[in-house]
Amino acid sequence: MSTTFKLENEIVQRSERAKSVEFHPTEPWILVSLHSGTVYIWNYQSQTTEKTFKVAESPVRSAKFIPSKRWVIVGSDDAFIRVYDYGTMEKITEFQAHKDYIRCVGVHPTLPHVLSASDDAVIKLWDWEKDWTCTQTFQGHSHYVMRLAFDPQDPNAFASASLDGTIKIWNVHSSAPKFTLDAHEKGLNFVDYFSRDDMHYLLSGSDDYTAKVWDDKGRSCVQTLDGHEHNVTAVCAHPELPILITGSEDETLRIWDANGFGLKHVLKFGHGRIWDIAYQKGSRRVAVACDEGMAMVEIVC
Repeated sequence: MSTTFKLENEIVQRSERAKSVEFHPTEPWILVSLHSGTVYIWNYQSQTTEKTFKVAESPVRSAKFIPSKRWVIVGSDDAFIRVYDYGTMEKITEFQAHKDYIRCVGVHPTLPHVLSASDDAVIKLWDWEKDWTCTQTFQGHSHYVMRLAFDPQDPNAFASASLDGTIKIWNVHSSAPKFTLDAHEKGLNFVDYFSRDDMHYLLSGSDDYTAKVWDDKGRSCVQTLDGHEHNVTAVCAHPELPILITGSEDETLRIWDANGFGLKHVLKFGHGRIWDIAYQKGSRRVAVACDEGMAMVEIVC
């Protein structure tokens, strides 16, 4: 029997345009970065702002927690990476990381490594135990690099998505890609990994209005998720539920069956274009970054 999903208990924190969202793994916090150059930590239990960091005068497109260090790392359009202690709010470091806008920062789940991706078409690997030395530069994309994702099954591998229309798979020890997927007819905005029934997949979202599911072993497209009416800007596979979630500049959030890939639900959010989606492990909560701020919902079935 088909399962019906719906979204309930919506909470909206209105602000300037939100560009990224992330849940803290243990605290009741959501990290939100804004187009205005500010980053804040929002407590979804008390529905109050815990911390606010004025990072830059330019947009902050990506912010992540580094929980083991009690840090927040951000990448902004001034090409700088900045790191803050989220307890004391002290700035730990800042440095120019790229020659153009930073689109994404990615934190390795176990190693002291951070990846950054930029409009300069370059990806860099940084080691905070070596005083934030750049230990590898990855080149091969011919357009802006929009998103990065570490492979959860291989600590040395990651994927990148670019406006050149490709997904590239990399090993951290080599500056050249292992292989390239000609993934979409237009540029890519997002890539992520997920697993179902011992199968390992990639999920991508594109300016061609589609999302796609890729067999990571066979490197072939398993399914195209059609239905959005504008650029697909964010994708994720929920770890607790058998669903995929896509968000778009058409202002909708769509839920798909992660097994049969059928469309299960469409939510017209009403908060402007969607820019990022985050889930919380161990719960049904999902956070969404939109033009009008951040929204959190619970998925029920």
